[in-house]
Amino acid sequence: MSQGYLQGLERRPANHRPLTPLSLLDRAAETFPDRAAVIHGDLRRPYRELRARARRLAGALAAAGVRRGDTVSALLFNTPPMIEAHYGPAMLGAVLNAINTRLDAAGVAFILDHAEAQVLLVDAELWPLAEAALAQADVAPRVIVWRDPTVPDTHAAAEGREDYEAFLAAGDPDFVGPGPLDEWDAIALNYTSGTTGDPKGVVYHHRGAMLLATGNVIHAGMAGPDGAPPVYLWTLPMFHCNGWCFPWTLSARAGAHVCLRAVRAGPIFELIAEHEVTHMCGAPIVMSALLQAPEAEKKPLPGRVKFLTAAAPPPEAVLAAMTEAGFDVTHVYGLTEVYGPAVVNEWHPEWSDLPPAEQARLKARQGVRYAALEALEVLDPETMAPVPADGETLGEVAFAGNVVMKGYFKNPAATETALRGGWFWSGDLAVKHPDGYVQLKDRSKDIIISGGENISSIEVEEALFRHPAVSLCAVVAMPDATWGETPCAFVELREGAAVEEAELIAHCRAELAHFKAPRRVVFGELPKTSTGKVQKFALREAARAAAG
Repeated sequence: MSQGYLQGLERRPANHRPLTPLSLLDRAAETFPDRAAVIHGDLRRPYRELRARARRLAGALAAAGVRRGDTVSALLFNTPPMIEAHYGPAMLGAVLNAINTRLDAAGVAFILDHAEAQVLLVDAELWPLAEAALAQADVAPRVIVWRDPTVPDTHAAAEGREDYEAFLAAGDPDFVGPGPLDEWDAIALNYTSGTTGDPKGVVYHHRGAMLLATGNVIHAGMAGPDGAPPVYLWTLPMFHCNGWCFPWTLSARAGAHVCLRAVRAGPIFELIAEHEVTHMCGAPIVMSALLQAPEAEKKPLPGRVKFLTAAAPPPEAVLAAMTEAGFDVTHVYGLTEVYGPAVVNEWHPEWSDLPPAEQARLKARQGVRYAALEALEVLDPETMAPVPADGETLGEVAFAGNVVMKGYFKNPAATETALRGGWFWSGDLAVKHPDGYVQLKDRSKDIIISGGENISSIEVEEALFRHPAVSLCAVVAMPDATWGETPCAFVELREGAAVEEAELIAHCRAELAHFKAPRRVVFGELPKTSTGKVQKFALREAARAAAG
């Protein structure tokens, strides 16, 4: 190496600053100070005001004693203070802990204690939940309540509690906090669902948040018609992987956040029409809500809306119906540990000329890595070697790069297990196709082993989804005295549809090897998480009970 590369070429403030999404808000406020940043009810808040309020929040938190590395918890809906909370604490070097609003009191109490919350920001409607959680918790954070002017009937529940707007008013709109000293500093703490025990706290850093936020700009096509700024409707909970980092993504394009307290089809259609929404994200259940909405609630879309969805790939019929309704669906895949979406089904234009069935097959794949992710592989968990790219050999999906979590908060053993060998091990089983696209086959715990043969629950679900009567389904293992396990299907039917168990089983036997077809079909509403994912652990318990 030439010595010239070692002499006088050190990092300096002039040529090296920590990557942080905070810089995106500064740029938006400086470049487009009067452009709409936040829309909520009659509220229209421009970028200069969003930054001023975030700075006020930072200053007020500092005055309250919050310091670098402290945790600020938030029990809020997709409303203006939740957007502000993605910036204010980080300006101090503090860490935002956005809590799932659908947890019970014990679950919230566990998170508050484990996260060592210094402050709790809470929506007045959620105060009864927060109060019950605080009664069980060991910590005693300072509680600040936001009273949403669009729902005044919720205010009485938190009467007498410290008011968020008054708290902010005491802060300085010109407050400039230290921000991150290093881009590796923590910016957010998100808890996993904890379906097999206590939830684990996933720690994000400023660098990863910045990279995933700007990666969304690329892969979600964050621009409106003719390059106009995007208008984003909050149908994805901000407590879920920090809303896939979109609270920061919108600042990168100086786009508008359209707030939404609850996901209901009627208000969604109204907001899309009123504000000319261009982008939204959500689980497949959001698509189902839109497609199955009463005609009286549906409104013509002002333009095509880009819709990012995760979880299981949408069935061909749903994709076709969404396209016809004016939504362009992109399938993404990720986990809390990789900041949300880190894999995208990157569509090749020439694929659009293929027959519908072939397009559906291609759309069922999870895809390739985000530009912000350095490495994505399907590995043999024993040898850690990549599996053949043959579309058949199962392995575990592994991630490596700058949008992988720092680790699990106060859980070094789990961190070591998850990040062993230079990879984050997802627990998802998949194949890799010859063109490099990854396709999930199951969670490692969801594979059904029947008579020594592995059955992919996803494969059986895809067959069920091809029946016109099926709206939603999930397949789990049912204990069997002869085979060890057999598939058991849980099915929600489309409104007005009717089908017998025998017909669905016969449908699957016509599409799959006979041993893969479910032996039982249970009809009824499927249990779901707050983000719309089916709770398979609950279905496994139901299947065990049904087996006797």
